[in-house]
Amino acid sequence: MPEPEEALWMDDAAGRLVRPYTVSNGRTRPTAEFDLLTMVMATDVEPQTYLGPDHAQVLSLCGGPMTVAEIAAHVRLPAVVTKVLLSDLVDCGAVTTRAPLQMGADPTDRELLEAVLHGLRKRL
Repeated sequence: MPEPEEALWMDDAAGRLVRPYTVSNGRTRPTAEFDLLTMVMATDVEPQTYLGPDHAQVLSLCGGPMTVAEIAAHVRLPAVVTKVLLSDLVDCGAVTTRAPLQMGADPTDRELLEAVLHGLRKRL
């Protein structure tokens, strides 16, 4: 029975067999500005060129608004590599971004941080 394509590139002991450097074609800087909390969403514009399976996986996650951090967690790649993939998708018009809203809250507010932690644990 043939294995799913993703299983061919994963090893239980070693993890992902394709190194992040390869996924981003050796690039370490995205062409667009991203924050870990930047919201990303697909635009329904199809890329005119084939970008690769990692780009397709990232794009499939962008059906609704999602943060860069969430996308990186889902695809199990470092944030910088995810930002490079997302910048390629922004450059071809396949996704759009929105900076995180500034609510005026103190970023060190203990109650706020505990609420975020609770929400993250709930999702797992």
